[in-house]
Amino acid sequence: MHDFNELIGASDQIGATAMAIRALIVFCFTLIFLRIAGRRSFGQRSAFDLCITVLLGAILSRAIVGASPMLPTLAAGAVLVLLHRLIGVLVTRWAWLDDLISGTERVLVKDGRKDRRQMRAGLISDRDIDVALRKKDDGATLEQVARAMMERNGEITITLRHPHAAADEST
Repeated sequence: MHDFNELIGASDQIGATAMAIRALIVFCFTLIFLRIAGRRSFGQRSAFDLCITVLLGAILSRAIVGASPMLPTLAAGAVLVLLHRLIGVLVTRWAWLDDLISGTERVLVKDGRKDRRQMRAGLISDRDIDVALRKKDDGATLEQVARAMMERNGEITITLRHPHAAADEST
C-alpha cells in the first residue's frame, strides 16, 4: 500500500519508477483530455485555445514530478478541458461570446493604404506587414494589397488586387 500512496500522493522524494509510472498515467490522461477538448485546442492557435494548452501542461506536469497529488491534479485537468469544451460549444451558438473570447478581425490595410489606428490597436508594426507581404511569396507590394487582415488568431492574411484592376487604375 505504501507504493500506491507514493504513486498517487504528493512527495518531495519519488523514485524513478514511480515518476515513470506517473508519466505514463498522465500521458494517457492527457491524450484522453485532448480528445475531449477537440482538435480546435491546437488548430486555431487563438488566445482561448492557447490558454488550455498552457494551463493543462502546467497542471499535469505537477502530477508527473509529484509536486501535487495525482488524482486531484488529474481532476483539475479534467475540469479545465471540460470548461474549454463547454465554452467552445457556447461560442458556436452565440457570436457575441465568440467575439468576447476570441476577438474580432482588424483591417490593417485597405486598397494599399495602412490603417495606423487599427495597426496600433492590434500592436502591428510596419515590419509585421512587410513580413506578411514576403510570406505571400509573389513579390507583392503594398500598393497591390486589396486588404490585409489581422485574423482573430493574430495571423496576418493578405488579399491582393486582381492584376487587371491595378492595370485599370494606372491608365
